Amino acid sequence: MARVRTGVRAMGAVLAAVLGASLMGCSSTGGKRAEERAAKAAAEGGSAVNTPRWTFAMVTHSGDGDTFWDIVQKGAKMAADKDNINFLYSHDDEGQQQAQLVQAAIDKKVDGLIVTLAKPDAMKDVVAKATRAGIPVITVNSGSAESKKYGALTHIGQDESIAGEAVGEELNARGRKKALCILHEQGNVGHEQRCAGAKKTFDGQLQNLYVEGTNMPDVQASIEAKLQSDKNIDAVVTLGAPFADAAVKAKKTAGSKAEIDTFDLNPKVAASLQSKTLGFAVDQQPYLQGYEAVDLLWLYRFNRNVLGGGRPVLTGPQIVTSEDAAQLAEYADRGTR
Repeated sequence: MARVRTGVRAMGAVLAAVLGASLMGCSSTGGKRAEERAAKAAAEGGSAVNTPRWTFAMVTHSGDGDTFWDIVQKGAKMAADKDNINFLYSHDDEGQQQAQLVQAAIDKKVDGLIVTLAKPDAMKDVVAKATRAGIPVITVNSGSAESKKYGALTHIGQDESIAGEAVGEELNARGRKKALCILHEQGNVGHEQRCAGAKKTFDGQLQNLYVEGTNMPDVQASIEAKLQSDKNIDAVVTLGAPFADAAVKAKKTAGSKAEIDTFDLNPKVAASLQSKTLGFAVDQQPYLQGYEAVDLLWLYRFNRNVLGGGRPVLTGPQIVTSEDAAQLAEYADRGTR
């Protein structure tokens, strides 16, 4: 079975969301009629609440074509439909451009903001502007250390250092001795924390390899060159699902026997785990990050609820192996894992 390292508070958020929806029904119409109305709305694909149609904006550091963020959006949109939210999404992998997108959301006077803090220095001022404007902010995925300092209500995601430590422990359990950690985005603090965490708990040697993540042929060539130059490397850890495939190709062309492992899950990773082309994946459950962010903002607008007590609401890490992949494949195929 999959090993869930953390995530108790995330389950609390789900329960709170259900409770919030129930409270809404009880306070507005009372008892059974409210429940029947919610069930009817859900069956028709509409919202389960009658709160105002607030607008929430999510602005992430995603690059173009990163399937991880498709899963985050799917969770966010599902919660938005349930909570009668007008959901807006934009992204840019450059910190300054991401900050400008946040400013555009502030100018639209949105009712809530969800942002990532992969480049926290670039985002600090604009997040402060949002909070000064009275816009509640929740951070997701990246920036757990900065979230509270920047004035966000809470942070939803995995602790990247803990996730990295889980990787180091898994490599030990698999008897690995020399590993590469592939960083595909310069300046992303979460990526640095992942590799540092892995290095902390890994009993063998771990080396960072920086690649240009927006150029996949370059990613493959860089990994291939490293594997060709050092035949003792017996594990390669990529920090995102799309890069695992490039690492697998690099391993083949380099004639290496290294095991390829990765952060994040998508249908291709699930299939590769089942075929044992990949050793393991670290799932931080991006669907939960999107869903809970919207749902918690709704709860805050509706009932001033806040989860986490100033600490992150954790959605991972969950180590997924070939034994777990078959159970998760149908969910990966539908785009929610």
